[in-house]
Amino acid sequence: MAKTHYNLIILGAGPAGLTAGLYAARARMDHLLIEKGAEGGQILLTDWIDNYPGFPDGISGFDLAEKMTVHAKRFDLNSIFANVVSMDLTEPVKRLALEDGSSLSCDTLIICTGAHPRPLGIPGEKEFIGKGVSYCATCDGPFYRNMHVAVIGGGNTAVQEASHLTKFAKKVTLIHRRDKLRATKILQEKAFDNPKINFIWNSTVTRVSGTEGVEELHLLDNSGKESTVKVDGVFVLIGVLPNNEMLPLDVLKADAGGFIPTDLETRTSVVGVMAAGDIRSKEVRQVINAAGEGATAVLAAEHYLTNLS
Repeated sequence: MAKTHYNLIILGAGPAGLTAGLYAARARMDHLLIEKGAEGGQILLTDWIDNYPGFPDGISGFDLAEKMTVHAKRFDLNSIFANVVSMDLTEPVKRLALEDGSSLSCDTLIICTGAHPRPLGIPGEKEFIGKGVSYCATCDGPFYRNMHVAVIGGGNTAVQEASHLTKFAKKVTLIHRRDKLRATKILQEKAFDNPKINFIWNSTVTRVSGTEGVEELHLLDNSGKESTVKVDGVFVLIGVLPNNEMLPLDVLKADAGGFIPTDLETRTSVVGVMAAGDIRSKEVRQVINAAGEGATAVLAAEHYLTNLS
């Protein structure tokens, strides 16, 4: 890698990072986008996105990620695949250490590292990953044709993916620890109207059991009563954890969950460093606001660089 310093580095190529890359490339900024995996982030795991403006018939997560990538590259997006393992943000010039031993530096940094599915942390969960325990209905749903699967969770992702799973499974049981769902009303209505979906309320899963694969979930309801439900697979969709292992959380003043607080313009507590998308400390994590934050972050970076010079 001949060039090692940039005015702007964008870390992560989910919706926030790709939008930031688009804005930076179109503005002809001296930029670099770094992604360690595949462009698109978590939307690659989403079967269908029905609420992104401009796609009245909806679009698959994979196709939206591809269109975002192509759009940014049309303006000569400068990007590499690499794994950032640590960084030093204590000086005006920000320094990033890569897994291959090389390093990069920048004047401004936009952190778009995103998040990943939260595990239950119960006995049997880890042992049966890939053998009936999954965190991605889009990825693994086709393996459960004409079978009975469970979905754990009550938010938008859980309810939407439960509906998606009915394309394959003969029965989907949604298990939620409360007596009502947290998902938006239209998603709830679709789920309640789907004859393949049934609900177990006020219950938590305490253990996953089976022999070669998942066979049974052990439940505990709010009254203390134990029960079991026989299933062929279980999809854990209870939220996300931040991808923050490479970040100096103390310097960035991360919140209790490890997410990065910012102001309304996506600026973090470190001058010249912005955060956008699911890594940001916030209530709403949607593709639409991640993209908006990515654009806002580049504008904030431009403003900082202008004043710097």
